[in-house]
Amino acid sequence: APKSYYEQQRELLILEIAQSLNNALHNLNALNRSLEEVIQVGNEFAPVESLWSHFESVMGDQGLEEKETKREGDAE
Repeated sequence: APKSYYEQQRELLILEIAQSLNNALHNLNALNRSLEEVIQVGNEFAPVESLWSHFESVMGDQGLEEKETKREGDAE
């Protein structure tokens, strides 16, 4: 039995929707891979960040000690 115009158009639209969903899935997978790569690169910087934070805290503590020593010297 030949399909009606409505059925033909419906099948075309269903096919188009399926292709669009497939493209969306493909793009979401690509986005997911990119986000995973960004997270991985960020994680690789964690030890460097930790080292700089430690350096900053050591230098900050040293600066406070120097200021306190200077104040004690000025008070005398």
